[in-house]
Amino acid sequence: MSVALVTGAGGLIGSEAVRHFAGLGLDVVGVDNDMRAQFFGREASTAWNTRRLVRDLGPRYTHFELDIRDREGLSSVFKKFGSDVSAVIHTAAQPSHDWAVRDPFTDFDVNAVGTLNVLQNVREHCEEAAFIHCSTNKVYGDGVNRLPFVELETRFELAEGHPFARGVTEQMSVDQVLHSVFGASKVAADVMVQEYGRYFGMRTVVFRGGTLTGPAHSATELHGYLAYLMRCNMEQRVYKIFGYKGKMVRDSIHSHDVLTAFEAFFRAPRCGAVYNLGGGRRSNSSHLEAFALAESITGLPMRTEYVPEHRIGDHRWWIGSNAAFERDYPQWRQVYDVPMILREIYEANADKWVPGFVS
Repeated sequence: MSVALVTGAGGLIGSEAVRHFAGLGLDVVGVDNDMRAQFFGREASTAWNTRRLVRDLGPRYTHFELDIRDREGLSSVFKKFGSDVSAVIHTAAQPSHDWAVRDPFTDFDVNAVGTLNVLQNVREHCEEAAFIHCSTNKVYGDGVNRLPFVELETRFELAEGHPFARGVTEQMSVDQVLHSVFGASKVAADVMVQEYGRYFGMRTVVFRGGTLTGPAHSATELHGYLAYLMRCNMEQRVYKIFGYKGKMVRDSIHSHDVLTAFEAFFRAPRCGAVYNLGGGRRSNSSHLEAFALAESITGLPMRTEYVPEHRIGDHRWWIGSNAAFERDYPQWRQVYDVPMILREIYEANADKWVPGFVS
């Protein structure tokens, strides 16, 4: 028996990891306690997604209602499956800048200490497993905002010829920058995953994601930018634009493309690998550009409110480079771009995200 263990199994990437690795023929163990509902309220709950996994996958999927801060509980799960675990996909996290400031202890305990708990259990019970960690581009902090941007009509952009014009590489420093409390806890987790790979020779990888998105996102204001933007348009909610004139740029990668990258690493793992993983130059948009795309898909206007102050830790512009990962895993191919992603989100939620709907 070969087992994939997924933390945060009810979330966007976690649930897609469950389905993807089950599709590869592995039995899948999921760990999730729906903390997203505690973080962001009932509309952000992932319980519906967990129920769907249990229903759709049947005996191929075993779910544990468990908090990754619970060391004894986590240890009991790893002991149960032991060396049968061949892949650990760690997606569980507190994902919001704003929420982290409200409760930095919980943020750090979930993001940093929770990651350490999972790593140590892998080391003790299934050391040969591929360990795949969902990090974030926020580990680079506001160093990104110091790049020499040019303001265009609908976006900020880097001039051609800049070393990062094709996307920010892993060479950008994480030091001497403002990270936000959330970014700091994710740096701690990121470095610990690298350390277990290099110090103990474990097969670990850090994927520093841009905007990870897809139709299974439980979209809410504080997390899930592209899905939440489409939800606001479809339900005719007011979308708040936080600073930068709505010209801030995000690259967006579909969960399908994320999971094929995870699979590539699982099949040929390395020790202590670090990669940026995002939409890159193929799939990116400013908020203003995404508004126009959403309107063209639904025929409904965006209702927006502009808040002049940007949120601490927000990037004015982020387009990551996938070049390092593509060099090491040349068989990987990115499929989706922003228009494809927005249309799929729309089609998947057309029956429930309607004007006047209250979740």
